[in-house]
Amino acid sequence: MKQEKTPVYFMPGMAANPSIFKHIRLSEDTYDIYFLEWFLPEKNETLVNYAARMTQKIKHENIVLIGVSFGGILVQEMAKLIKVKKLIIISTVKTKHELPRRMKIAKTTKLYKLLPTGLVNNIEFLSKYAFGDLATKRLELYEQYLSVRDKSYIDWSIEQIINWKQEKPLPNTIHIHGEKDRVFPMQHISDCISLKGGTHIMIINKYKWFNENLPRLIEE
Repeated sequence: MKQEKTPVYFMPGMAANPSIFKHIRLSEDTYDIYFLEWFLPEKNETLVNYAARMTQKIKHENIVLIGVSFGGILVQEMAKLIKVKKLIIISTVKTKHELPRRMKIAKTTKLYKLLPTGLVNNIEFLSKYAFGDLATKRLELYEQYLSVRDKSYIDWSIEQIINWKQEKPLPNTIHIHGEKDRVFPMQHISDCISLKGGTHIMIINKYKWFNENLPRLIEE
């Protein structure tokens, strides 16, 4: 009897499109890959409700759910609503306690509401807040990866990250984090697989590591 393939769903980070996963390769004999995409939130929509709407895009059972950055926060909320075979989060946080100090201060002071998010069509602004990087030589790449440029979505995303309420990690969460992540610095992260030299965009530039190790992490 032919063994059924495992469905693997990927969720990109804030403002990013699924092309951030374009170098990820999993065996076609073992896995079926699907990509989730951001849609615009409703006015005053909670992250929980948004996660429930995103789960409607899931068409299989016993799935592997993989999320990057803000997408990693979202898939954790989704995993509270549906049964998953494996939950893998990359370049993100497992609880509100892993958020960097600057985000905790922004929550207390509400300073995040003053961010110039009207500049969402400015790729330099987007690359700073979505990828934590302003390197000029990479801006052309970010132009390709960052496609959600609606001000209401950016405002909503920043607010959901800063005000995330999760106190404890979900059981059996596999967390992969780069040692040089500037958006969510490693010093605040615990219980993760650390990737030497990995930055916040390591899903793009450390794809060989993921291609070599994701199958093992999914199956073990």
